Amino acid sequence: MEIENNAYFWQKIDTLFYSSFLDIKRLKGSKHPVYKSLIYPVDYGYLNDTVGEANHGIAVFKGTSTNTVVDTLIIAADILKKDIETKLLLSCTKQEELEILEFLNQSDFQKTIVIRRTNYIPSWGCSNN
Repeated sequence: MEIENNAYFWQKIDTLFYSSFLDIKRLKGSKHPVYKSLIYPVDYGYLNDTVGEANHGIAVFKGTSTNTVVDTLIIAADILKKDIETKLLLSCTKQEELEILEFLNQSDFQKTIVIRRTNYIPSWGCSNN
């Protein structure tokens, strides 16, 4: 499912990303610290100096593509933690994106949706300010 979005939103995502330092906490192939059967399909970390889940910064999955732009967001609803989390996908190939979605949707307690970057600006997204 894709949700309508616009270039101004992605401009804000770019500003958050490029004004922060990406701190990789889990390398591709490493085990989740709590759920040992979960193996990270790509590098995973947080943007320092941002506010995200559990007193960490905004979560980022970093793939192997040469593209250095965040062009996909994942929104995860977790009923065990009773929260909703946003995760940025940076430099991910389509295969890596699929692997990340499989990684995040393994449990019946958490499910995700994908939001992809577009450059479309709907009329409601424009302001005169």
